[in-house]
Amino acid sequence: MSYKPGTPPHPRRKLTERDVAGEELPDWRMLIDRLHATFDTGDFVAAVRLVEAIASAAEEMDHHPDLDVSYGRLDVRLISHDVGGVTSRDVALARKISELAHAAGATSRPERTSVLELGLDSADAAEIRPFWAALLDYETFEAWGETQIRDSTGRRPTIWFQPTEAHDVPRQRWHLDLRIPPEVVEGRIAAAIEAGGALVDDSFAPAFWVLADPQSNRACLTTWQGRESPGE
Repeated sequence: MSYKPGTPPHPRRKLTERDVAGEELPDWRMLIDRLHATFDTGDFVAAVRLVEAIASAAEEMDHHPDLDVSYGRLDVRLISHDVGGVTSRDVALARKISELAHAAGATSRPERTSVLELGLDSADAAEIRPFWAALLDYETFEAWGETQIRDSTGRRPTIWFQPTEAHDVPRQRWHLDLRIPPEVVEGRIAAAIEAGGALVDDSFAPAFWVLADPQSNRACLTTWQGRESPGE
């Protein structure tokens, strides 16, 4: 069924990028599966006041955004979690948030919106996907005919797996470093090993542990402990 912009479809119908583009939401960009907006507010107090106004509207509309506040900046993400995508409910709330932001004197900065994804080449994604989901505490989901893994909050990069021919393990050029609380490390390592991974090196613990998936792609779990200076 075609969708006519301005005429709300069923509230559970997922909208496409083309659908959203037709809605003329100048402050918003649909990136992957969410609507994103960034507003410059001038200072922290103004950002918090805008959050309060958005919270009130969200409660009234019974639909809630994800918000990140920093000094003079507010980042907003909208998704209908019950359907895993953008719906007319998000479009309606986006319009309301834009109205509130402009009334508060905030400046829209859509050019600052972005979403980072990581693509990992693999001849057998099913072999390594459980390791990365366990290591990062991600969930699996289906998109574009393939199984990917993601952070349920949408704050960290989605990981997808690029099909490739089987090959020898190449010299490593980069790996993931994941900083977590020290008390979480033991359970996360156990989950990664249970998912098919291996503990490669723990000689630098408790600063970091090196793990690898079944295809020798590596990652480090790191903590603040065992370091001579902050930020190492």
